[in-house]
Amino acid sequence: LGVLELTALPTIGSDRWVPWVRKTDALLVNGGDAVYLGYWMRQSGLEDLIPSLTDTVWAGLSAGSMVMTPRVGEEFVEAKPSITGDDVTLGVVDFAIFPHVDHPMLTENTMAAAERWAAALDIPAYAIDDDTAITVVDGVVDVVSEGHWRRFEPGTR
Repeated sequence: LGVLELTALPTIGSDRWVPWVRKTDALLVNGGDAVYLGYWMRQSGLEDLIPSLTDTVWAGLSAGSMVMTPRVGEEFVEAKPSITGDDVTLGVVDFAIFPHVDHPMLTENTMAAAERWAAALDIPAYAIDDDTAITVVDGVVDVVSEGHWRRFEPGTR
């Protein structure tokens, strides 16, 4: 088990940390601000490494998943103004994610709010609760759920 601090990686040098990442079976990426996370993934060089990690599992929690999408929507830009000036993330997958639907501590994260959020996006989007996961293997998207979720298609809201 190892920990990478993205904000420190630019000062370490890739010759030191890239081999560790290449040998890793899984990367567990926690939540927070997806735009900020994406910014530091770009600054550190981790974004450029991701396409070559074909045998590595990316396990994202909340923003750790959202960062892999093309956009998070203005509702999920934590820092105002955004560190990047927009809601753009990495675009590894071609859909957006609205996490924590109907979570008791996040009363604003309702399915109705997710529907409004998705209407502002021009890409497919998923609203998922904490009992739902999305897997993407070789480009095939599957939803694994014991909870509730919904997929929104662009232009059909």
